[in-house]
Amino acid sequence: MPDRKTLPVKPLDQRLPYRLRENFLSTPELALFRTLQGMVRQHYVVCPKVALNDIFYIVRPNENVHYFNKIFRKHVDFLLCDPDTFKPAIGVELVKPVAKNETRETDQFMEDLFLSAGLPLVHVPSSERYSENDLVELFQLAIMKVKETESLRATEKSDSVPMCPVCGKMMVLRIHRNGPNLGKKYYGCMDSPRCSGVVEIG
Repeated sequence: MPDRKTLPVKPLDQRLPYRLRENFLSTPELALFRTLQGMVRQHYVVCPKVALNDIFYIVRPNENVHYFNKIFRKHVDFLLCDPDTFKPAIGVELVKPVAKNETRETDQFMEDLFLSAGLPLVHVPSSERYSENDLVELFQLAIMKVKETESLRATEKSDSVPMCPVCGKMMVLRIHRNGPNLGKKYYGCMDSPRCSGVVEIG
């Protein structure tokens, strides 16, 4: 058996400037990861911190360069995948508390992104302890929202989703979260809040 050469150990002042982070997952992330594992068991593989550009691609990238910056160097906190094919099934995102009926811009974009791909995204309020029963309810709501969106699209022609009347870009289905139209569905510009284009439904 040939002798294996041992690479020389570099002096401390010549090492590459990389060090191991103390914690890969924060305390709330680790608590949620363990709860998710117990909840989904063998039905899904729980993958933490998956890059968005490993899940999604951009159609007509030369025309939609702006959208690349929206997902570059960003990730979803957890992605549940089919254990046989590793096909993405459900995204899970930790969210910070906000005032009632308000949604952070980044949270809204993530929801629009997953909905446009027909993938449920579960928003879980950040905590150090989670209940499986509470998570099941959040999962059911996210899955139901995707089904409702797909059902609405199925009743229309594939090319009938309106383009933004302000900037001409693609629109996505949303729900009013406050004001007199609370709970009513509408189309909002994918570039919101930079673009305020809205098309009401019905």
